[in-house]
Amino acid sequence: MSRAPDNPHLILPLGTQVVALTEVRRADGSVAHPRGAAGEVIQSPADAWHSYRVRFPDGVETAFARRELAVLREHIAGDLRAAAAEEPLAEYRLFEHVIYRCVIGSRAYGLEHDDSDTDRRGIYLPPAETHWSLYGVPEQLENPDSQETCWELQKFLTLALKANPNVLECLYTPIVEHANDLARELLDMRSSFLSKTVYQTYNGYVMSQFKKIQADLRNKGEVKWKHVMHLIRLLISGVTALREGHVPVRVDSAYRERLLAIKRGEVPFEEVEAWRLALHGEFDHAAQSSTLPDRPDYERANALLIKARRMMV
Repeated sequence: MSRAPDNPHLILPLGTQVVALTEVRRADGSVAHPRGAAGEVIQSPADAWHSYRVRFPDGVETAFARRELAVLREHIAGDLRAAAAEEPLAEYRLFEHVIYRCVIGSRAYGLEHDDSDTDRRGIYLPPAETHWSLYGVPEQLENPDSQETCWELQKFLTLALKANPNVLECLYTPIVEHANDLARELLDMRSSFLSKTVYQTYNGYVMSQFKKIQADLRNKGEVKWKHVMHLIRLLISGVTALREGHVPVRVDSAYRERLLAIKRGEVPFEEVEAWRLALHGEFDHAAQSSTLPDRPDYERANALLIKARRMMV
């Protein structure tokens, strides 16, 4: 089993003070600073598989993989971190406690091609002694080798209750690779996470994606058609969730070819934009007429979490 990166936490934001765990080299390959130099993140990647750009006090800028950086405040508290690495709390072993693993993304949507990645997501449930320990457990694990992201159960439930689209798709994907009894119980209650909150959350994701598309048009004069396709797919998914009370992961055959044509850049942007606006209208109407509850079932989700915690004592 591949080890996760040394620190599997979320993407480091701009301005984070970090320590280089390797020598800092200039563009010509010469060493600018030794291992342990402190700098500031000036450019963050969109995912865990791309590089950060870090600027050092003398103005030198270098790209680093996440595993080559440590957050300065955590690095200063190195004794505690080193102690954790010597114990069964070492982060990579948390993958041994994955209770649910599934595939999302293009392969789950039915929009893949031969070279498409296989995006895996999952849930892990740490032993009580690890969870209660001084070192704690991360909310999220990343394994770039297998393109796998796993959330700690409480984090997963919290995101699901907020109608996070990526997390809801984990509950409704047709491709489940592993699920223990507790995970199957979670799948059986997946409708408990659906509420009219879908309208606000999905709208937020669509607006964020649309801003990126507008920026591409403004700055480059062209768009990334894959992003355009997923914006449309997300709107369709939101409309269906509000109308029918389930999250459609596998794209309906009525939409599949049209979405793939958008992905290939074969549909004029004006036509796609007209479809987007029409879907927004459907989304608004679906929100007004939806029979979903105003709030998800927090009590049922909380009961599952408590049961899971007790199981691990």
